[in-house]
Amino acid sequence: MSTAVYIAVMAGVTYLIRMLPFTFFRREIKSGFLRSFLYYIPYAVLAAMTIPAIFYSTGSIITAAAGTAVALILAWFDLPLIAVALAAAAAAFVTGSFL
Repeated sequence: MSTAVYIAVMAGVTYLIRMLPFTFFRREIKSGFLRSFLYYIPYAVLAAMTIPAIFYSTGSIITAAAGTAVALILAWFDLPLIAVALAAAAAAFVTGSFL
């Protein structure tokens, strides 16, 4: 198939995904449960995609756990994202060099 067909199909799918909620939810959603459910969906999806990637990224569960622990501790103290990421990568690297 041509690349243009692939691009057209993906454009259509992307458009439908963005258009369908506007079509089905024309009025304001009043249900508290549904509003809170829709509010937390992006965080749940992000966590579901990120957490497995963290533990399979280094090839060793020990180095991944060390990096994750350092990242969680530094994030708890509200350090900037770049500092948390660099420290987590360094912790995983140092832990991996001892294994």
